[in-house]
Amino acid sequence: MSVTVTRVVHASVLLDFGGARILTDPWLSERRFYHQGEPRGIATAADLPELAGIVISHAHYDHCDLGALRSYPDKNVPFAVVRGLAKQVRAAGFHNVIELDTWQSTHLGAVEVTATPASHGVPEVTFVLRADGRSVFFGADTLRIAELDEIAHCFGELDLALLPINGLRIRPAFNHQVVMDATEAADLTRALRPRLAVPIHYAFTSGPLGDRLMTKSTRNRPDLYRDAATALAPDTTVHILTPGQPLAL
Repeated sequence: MSVTVTRVVHASVLLDFGGARILTDPWLSERRFYHQGEPRGIATAADLPELAGIVISHAHYDHCDLGALRSYPDKNVPFAVVRGLAKQVRAAGFHNVIELDTWQSTHLGAVEVTATPASHGVPEVTFVLRADGRSVFFGADTLRIAELDEIAHCFGELDLALLPINGLRIRPAFNHQVVMDATEAADLTRALRPRLAVPIHYAFTSGPLGDRLMTKSTRNRPDLYRDAATALAPDTTVHILTPGQPLAL
């Protein structure tokens, strides 16, 4: 089976498993203090291709943009979401929703989706997606936690890992960290041993005021992850993708 990954923006990614397309953590609009910091690879939900399913890791707007997603025409597209989110998805007009706790699995078309550990200060999961012997880890915007190492034991070698890297911190909360940084993502790469890795979640900005008062992160430096992964996980090939640029595995 051929698998292609295309970054949309931020942590929103299209994964195409031989024609079964899965969208991760949709974010297709902007609002005050939430700016993508890079052009979207897909402009609106109406421009999305036919999807086999959508996975959503948690309820934060920049990962769960249900308002913008309303313009997607297929209201029967299946969703796999973190426990507690189904009510919001159904309120947006989508009725085929299953909630997953960590280590629970379901199928979106031909793709098996398993919720895996995460830590972000709110209920969140990451995901492993598998079809016809191909496997992809989607890291949403979790912190680097030890429980993520279990993925390597449960699934063996991964074809691809999509890893957040901006090390986001919340300034009013004494710079409390809520997302792994580039070095921590490289350490997770070492533990997971994927064949390929693509950094995500690194262009976000809260805007000139928000970046000074609300959030702190390392922006637009995917090279820091690439260099750290080269040192810590030399058997993994890192690809830095611009939004809209496809990569065939």
